[in-house]
Amino acid sequence: MPIINRIAEFHAEMTEWRHDLHAHPELGFQETRTSSVVQQKLREFGVDEIITGLARTGVVGVIRGQGSSDRAIGLRADMDALPILEDTGLPYASQNPGIMHACGHDGHTTMLLGAAKYLSETRNFDGTVYVVFQPAEESLDGADLMVKDGLFERCPMQQVFGMHNWPLVPAGVFAWRTGPIMAAVANVAIDITGKGTHGAQPQFGIDPIVIASQIVTAIQTLVSRNIDPLKGGVLSIGHINAGNAFNVIPESVHMKGTARWFHPEVGDQLEQGLRRLATGIADSFGARAEVMFRRSPPATINDPDATELTLHAARAVAGEARVQPMPSPTMGGEDFAYMLNAKQGSYIMLGAGRGPDDPMVHHPAYDFNDAILPVGASYWATLAEQLLPRAG
Repeated sequence: MPIINRIAEFHAEMTEWRHDLHAHPELGFQETRTSSVVQQKLREFGVDEIITGLARTGVVGVIRGQGSSDRAIGLRADMDALPILEDTGLPYASQNPGIMHACGHDGHTTMLLGAAKYLSETRNFDGTVYVVFQPAEESLDGADLMVKDGLFERCPMQQVFGMHNWPLVPAGVFAWRTGPIMAAVANVAIDITGKGTHGAQPQFGIDPIVIASQIVTAIQTLVSRNIDPLKGGVLSIGHINAGNAFNVIPESVHMKGTARWFHPEVGDQLEQGLRRLATGIADSFGARAEVMFRRSPPATINDPDATELTLHAARAVAGEARVQPMPSPTMGGEDFAYMLNAKQGSYIMLGAGRGPDDPMVHHPAYDFNDAILPVGASYWATLAEQLLPRAG
């Protein structure tokens, strides 16, 4: 694999960084140790400036090349972990019970640090590279807060780029697409209030569990019978909580779920339909339903021109045959969408798969594939050198 030789030389060093980050995972907006490690590494590398305080724990390293160009780009990695109990048995497994790097953000951070080390050493570009280490990607919209905190005012870049490891694709293969690559997301909650009673005397109550069952079944028709099949969407209930006794019909039921879509009008249809069905069904039973539909983030949409630039860099690193179009977008969500809404840019997948039994991200047995660390770092470095070429 034609990775940059200098980056290949410190592959073992990057692996040590990654294992250290993996052993000390932190949840969104709590990445104090991770942020400190990133800052320490950037100082060691000799970056020109380190910006902190964006989105609480965010860090941006500023690396200026040789020349006088005012061109600038941003390269973004996420830092946070997930509330999952690790089940890998690795010697560097999480030391924080109930928290693990189950999505590979430890690897993302490491790959961008590797690129920062190389770019700081070589300065073989003309312009400015902002290496953006973002907190709270997992459901807390850290990217949105970085933008609102003035990321693009303090770091005036023309374009911004993101990357994610993907175990469904063989290690070292880049997967790409223009337009939507990841879905818009909404967190859904439905609270049903009925009337509790003895389980042997249901006639004296209003059973919220029966109502919840009706709602779960009915809302499946929103996608199958209300949404244009060519546009698609997902609405899933993942949690139902009610009662705690064999012989008691509870007063209330709490449900949680997720909605996903690519086209804005589909999100509107899902929200309106969910509210209509949940409240209408509850009312028909003499109960009450309250619906929460919190949108976050929007769909991740790749700019065609920026994507073409990423493909040029990916092919230089991996070769033409190992840069492959994605047949369809994924219904996973990604808050990098907020950055793409503010700046031209693109988001690419880097294959991390070891084989058919490799756990997918968000699985307790998942572990980032260290073999791709120099591939990702080389991609970042190559992208910077190609987009910010030195004269002559």
